[in-house]
Formats: sequence, C-alpha cells, structure tokens
Amino acid sequence: MESTGGPYLNTAALTSPVGIARLLQMTFGCTTFSLVAHRGGFSAAYGTFCMFVWTFCFAITVFIITCEFTHLHSCLSLSWGNFTAAFAMLATLMSVTAAVIYPLYFVQVGCYPIGCEARDFRIAASVFAGLLFVAYATEVFLTRAKPGQVTSYMATISGLLKIVQAFVACIIFGALVNDSQYGKYVATQWCVAVYSFCFVVTVVVVAFSVTGKTALLWFPFERSVVIYTFGAVLLYTSAAVIWPVFCFDSKYGSPRRPGLCAKGRCPWDSQLVIAIFTYVNLLLYVLDLAYSQRIRFVSHL
Repeated sequence: MESTGGPYLNTAALTSPVGIARLLQMTFGCTTFSLVAHRGGFSAAYGTFCMFVWTFCFAITVFIITCEFTHLHSCLSLSWGNFTAAFAMLATLMSVTAAVIYPLYFVQVGCYPIGCEARDFRIAASVFAGLLFVAYATEVFLTRAKPGQVTSYMATISGLLKIVQAFVACIIFGALVNDSQYGKYVATQWCVAVYSFCFVVTVVVVAFSVTGKTALLWFPFERSVVIYTFGAVLLYTSAAVIWPVFCFDSKYGSPRRPGLCAKGRCPWDSQLVIAIFTYVNLLLYVLDLAYSQRIRFVSHL
C-alpha cells in the first residue's frame, strides 16, 4: 500500500457523525446479544435468527470501524463506499426484523414460567435491539446520496432499494418453503421462477457494485441495470396477477382461510404472505425504475 502522506490512524472514523453512529451500533449490538446470552435466553429458529443478526452485524461493524480507523480498507479489493452503504441498509433491515421478532416471541408480561429476572433481561434486550435498529437507520440516513452529490451507487435510492428487494425476496422464499404448495400448478411455478431470477440478478448487481468490478464489464453496467429493472417490473407484474388467481380464486384455491388449517403450518397463510410481499417488491422495483432515470453513479468510489 502506498503512503498517502497523512496520519496512520483516521480519527475521523470515530469522531464523525457516521463514526459515532457505528460506535453506537457496536455498543448496542454487543449489549443486546450479551443480555440474551447471559440470562435472557432464546430458542427455536426465531431466537437463533435474532442472535445471528446481532452477532453478524456486530462483527461486520467492528470490521468496518477497524478498517476505516487504520486505513486498511484501502488494501481491500472492494468498492468501500458501496460495501459500507450496502451493509448499513442490510443491517437496518435485519435489525428491525430481529427487534420485532424477539419481543414478539420471547417477551411476556408475567414472570411465569421463565422467572422475573429472565423476563427483565429479555425486556432490556428488546430495548437495545430497537436502539440498534435506530443506529443503523441513522447511518443510512447520513450516508445516503444527496441531490447533486457524486457518490457510490449503493448509497443512492436505487442502490438501497436493491438491498430491500433482495431482503423481501428472502421473505418470499421463506414462505415458499413453508408448505406453500407452489408446485401444484405450472403458473405458480412460473411465479417462483420470477422470484428466483430477479433475486439472483439483484444480488449479482449488488456484488458487482460492492466489489468495484463494474468498470471491467464489456457492456454498460448502468444502462444494463435500468433495463433489468424494467424487466423485473414486468416479471413481478405477471407474478402479482398470477399468484393470487391460482391461490385465492375458488376455481384453483381457497378465497378464505380453511377453518381446520393448523396455525404455523397452513399453506393458505404462506400463500397470503407471498402475495403481500409480491406486491411489496413490485412497488420497490417500480420505485427503483423511477429513481434510476435520475441518477449517475461512479463505480470506483
């Protein structure tokens, strides 16, 4: 690494507004999973997911702070601005999900049967989980692209929406594998193909932006992203029409939830979740297409 002629340590990484937000993220994240691990407790897939979110976000945040404080990020083959912007958005989505799931499944008013001490630890962990979400959302707010500012693609509205689209697609996949009966019709299988294709391409777009390899492509990356987004709008529009018809029309499915359907293992519930988030992602892709007409990004920032 060539010397920049400046100080070896970047104190602005800790004292700037973004640096302070990251220090708070590290503090709140460590406090949250420590409270849960020490006495709060967790169980099943929901609790494991929450612990993964808090430990994963904590580890990456420590990595980012360390790299920026020591200038080590200049040694990495990453587009650092794209990487930090993408992670901040992903961490915001993951932390808000954990901040909702943990109190929903593990916090209770009474002390029985876990005891008052464990209940208090869980309440405290839930509070810090909420503060962790606020800290990550603050970083997204501080680092997002401003009008007229030359910035990384992932810091733009279009780039941030890519992370949200992929996250929503993961929710759809989770509902699909939860006994959604998507293999019953060719039409619903087409919808699964739409979700999978758009998810893969969106992840590839993010990966190329984060690694800073867009300039090496033989085709114009920016224009290709806009064309793909337009195609994703068309594909999701077809899924938004087909999925509800083949799941909730009385000819193919059930317009109402079956009365004898088991809670937590009901195909109708999974189909409803998929339908809702199909429309959510359709809206996200439409917004992405609208914003992509107004931005220009620099791949090497």
